[in-house]
Amino acid sequence: MPVRPAIAVSVAALLLMAAAPTATADPYETVTVDPAGRIAADGTVTLSGTYRCLGNSGPVFVSSSVGQKSPSVRHGIGGTQAVCDGAEHRWENTGKPTPGALEPGAAHVEATVMELAPQGGLPLPRFHASRQQDVTLTEG
Repeated sequence: MPVRPAIAVSVAALLLMAAAPTATADPYETVTVDPAGRIAADGTVTLSGTYRCLGNSGPVFVSSSVGQKSPSVRHGIGGTQAVCDGAEHRWENTGKPTPGALEPGAAHVEATVMELAPQGGLPLPRFHASRQQDVTLTEG
């Protein structure tokens, strides 16, 4: 690759990163995770909790992931569209990870409230709230 295009690509990447919104720790924006999740006989996992967020210019979602046997392996468990009106709302996500990946018992969940905010014509992530928590997956 000639030097000029490489420099142009590097500059474009730096500009894109500089344009990305940074997360602000607004104590009013929160997400919680219920202390128990469910795992059905077919492996379907359901996680839930609450969230509160303020103001948005793009679509907002509550995403969740769960890990159990290895701290470096996470399984995405669905996503719920969020309403950022300042009120507390419930969220519930359901997903079916790889068969046998999860079982009833202790697990670690991460839930995130994230917006796809338009910035210069591109939807870039803006994080409203995030939480990691140990939970118990129960049969059901």
